[in-house]
Amino acid sequence: MNFIKKYGTQIIIHLLFWALFIFVSLFVLTKYYWAENPFLQYIFILIVIVYTNNIVLLPYFVRKRWYFIYTAVFLTIAFLATQLYCNVFTRCGCSFLKCLSDYLWQTIVPLTFFSFVWMLFRYTERTQEIDTIKQERTALELKLLKSQINPHILLNNLNTIYSFSLEKPDETPNLILKLAENLKHVLYESNAEKVPLSNEIKFIDNYIEFQKLRTEGIKTINYTQSISDTNYKVAPLLLITLIENTFKHSLIGSLIDIEINVVNDFLYCICNNNYDPDKQVSKTSIGLKNLQKRLDLIYKEKYELKIDNEEFFNVALKLNLL
Repeated sequence: MNFIKKYGTQIIIHLLFWALFIFVSLFVLTKYYWAENPFLQYIFILIVIVYTNNIVLLPYFVRKRWYFIYTAVFLTIAFLATQLYCNVFTRCGCSFLKCLSDYLWQTIVPLTFFSFVWMLFRYTERTQEIDTIKQERTALELKLLKSQINPHILLNNLNTIYSFSLEKPDETPNLILKLAENLKHVLYESNAEKVPLSNEIKFIDNYIEFQKLRTEGIKTINYTQSISDTNYKVAPLLLITLIENTFKHSLIGSLIDIEINVVNDFLYCICNNNYDPDKQVSKTSIGLKNLQKRLDLIYKEKYELKIDNEEFFNVALKLNLL
């Protein structure tokens, strides 16, 4: 079954060509009655020549990259086979040039056609192999980049729960429930190429709730969202990188603004805060570099990422959700 699936198209092309070529040689471009046509005997030798070329010669010379040598061998075989046809099968007694002008096409046409078919399918197979390798490499890169995000976020959440278990034990069960939701999203849902936007927003809501509790009385957090339709899908754990960086590089007593909107099939995530200029946030920090790589791999040219860290740390992401 796999053989038919892999080579079925090639088999059909070969059968159709031979049927048409034999018909033309016996009934159209000939001066012989079909039953007496010497091509009936020559066809078996021609088939051997063609498939010896396709199975042995062509793959060997292409693998060695001996293209000029192969061309010389190809033409030599065509000339010798034509002379064999003239002198043994037709016995026309014609000159070398006359033989080539009258009968060379019957050898050169199938040789050229099937060589072209072989190269075409070889190119197609190589292209598919390269695409498969690229897809596997992309999947591995994404998996690695996500693995660098997940532990850091979860560790922060655990630290928050630990602090509240000591200071405000009554609120700990609610935090554990939120952590469980985040764990579910990170461990199970984020393995997909894209997840429902509603799930990603819920994950962000929980994360920001953790941050509000952890920085209560230390930082002011303004978080707003305007998402009328949550049926969109988005690559998992992208937005959280922006939001986490906003908290990570903020000052004590700073104001943190986070805004997430969906307008006309575009998602906008804008994060900004003031920070210590002596600890200026690099545009090439590990988190932002990972984010850039993931955006390039998944969305390619369907996103815009702007980072401004002159006076405030401001990051704006525009993402095409279609």
